[in-house]
Amino acid sequence: MWATTWMAEANEVISPLLGLPELPVVDWADAEDEGPLHWKTRGLVDWAAGRPFIWVDDEIAEADRAWVAAHHGRQALLHRVDPRRGLTHTDFAIIADWLAQL
Repeated sequence: MWATTWMAEANEVISPLLGLPELPVVDWADAEDEGPLHWKTRGLVDWAAGRPFIWVDDEIAEADRAWVAAHHGRQALLHRVDPRRGLTHTDFAIIADWLAQL
């Protein structure tokens, strides 16, 4: 799933570069800043609908982690990426380890 402000363009631009198939896209039409939470937090939990999920972003904060832990009934990995480096082998290893534990 794409949860990006790129919206459908993620499938047109990013997916081919990464060799990914077309993925569903979260619609952010009603997303707004809500206090200390990132504007994506509530929408991602709603979209996950009780399923485990991974959120990789360069703007995740402790408030988002705490809110997801309190309001999402399943496992969730909120992984912050350094925007200066992007995704690294270490990031992918963390994600793979988390997935292996499901």
